[in-house]
Amino acid sequence: MKKTPFTDLHIALGAKMHEFAGYNMPIEYSGIMDEHLTVVHAVGVFDVSHMGEFWVKGPKALEFLQRVTSNDASKLQPGKAQYTCFVNDKGGIVDDFIAYCYEPEKYLLVVNAANIEKDWAWCQQHNTMGAELENASAHMAQLAVQGPKATETLQKLTYVDLSAIPYYSFVTGTFAGVDDVIISNTGYTGAGGFELYFYPEHGAEIWDALFKAGESFNIKPIGLGARDTLRLEMGFCLYGNDLDDTTTPLEAGLGWITKFADDKPFVGRQVLEKEKADGVSRKLACFELTEKGIPRHGYTIVNESDEVIGNVTSGTISPVLKIGIGMGYLKPEYAKPDTDIFIQVRNKNLKARVVKPPFRK
Repeated sequence: MKKTPFTDLHIALGAKMHEFAGYNMPIEYSGIMDEHLTVVHAVGVFDVSHMGEFWVKGPKALEFLQRVTSNDASKLQPGKAQYTCFVNDKGGIVDDFIAYCYEPEKYLLVVNAANIEKDWAWCQQHNTMGAELENASAHMAQLAVQGPKATETLQKLTYVDLSAIPYYSFVTGTFAGVDDVIISNTGYTGAGGFELYFYPEHGAEIWDALFKAGESFNIKPIGLGARDTLRLEMGFCLYGNDLDDTTTPLEAGLGWITKFADDKPFVGRQVLEKEKADGVSRKLACFELTEKGIPRHGYTIVNESDEVIGNVTSGTISPVLKIGIGMGYLKPEYAKPDTDIFIQVRNKNLKARVVKPPFRK
């Protein structure tokens, strides 16, 4: 298994380790519930160095992005980030990711760890215009510092005014004495905070500085288990569960990152334009169980007549709400908020109600 700059640290701290996307990653330390609530109420640190990073540079960079991404990259200005996705020729999602405009003609794409090789091949295949592409995944480390006390913790370690960085914006500056750190007001927990990108050789000093700065807030390392429950409480999609090569952005409720501008001939556009005109055959929706139980990925969803109307893509017990919550694809007529549905759990139909995300307000 591959290692991040922090793998040995996780093991030394007693983390429960498991393979994820080819990496030896921490699943939990003190327990998913404790770690989840730490991020909701204070501050936690996630090692997300397994994520992939591609640079797109040169005079053809924007043309390339407009060709391969669903969102309108022409709206990106230096210092701004954008949630977007690659779409295949059938309208399915190759991957969802964040694009950063580092400077004119220089962009950073941060892709999902499990999709690095697939995404890199996809980018190379569609680079017919000759943009400069660089797979920097092995040369970049990343920590996500999340929670209501994240900004206070981080501000102790930089002269950059973090309060002046809007959501989905970033700056490059000195952090914990390390130069050229990308400090980004992004994250996938819904609890606020920043993501830090830096060269792997600075990992240990940045980690140590963070935990010293956050000591008074009871800062803790957080594993991938709580990362999953945190994103699910916000209704954020996870690639491989809620999104894949067969799900379209319109089915997944990502029409807001699917732009049909005149000057944007992206891959899969014609299929999605037709789907938008005809209407989708299924929609991703969030639901809460109104009975005791835990919905799991792959469970069948039925209506009151026991007819199959969809399937669960993500599910768990909400650490904050203490009830079963989940997401799943449903026939459109059942995807409206306040609609009653039933989750099949061990041959029993448990009642649930479709709700508008996020679960954790």
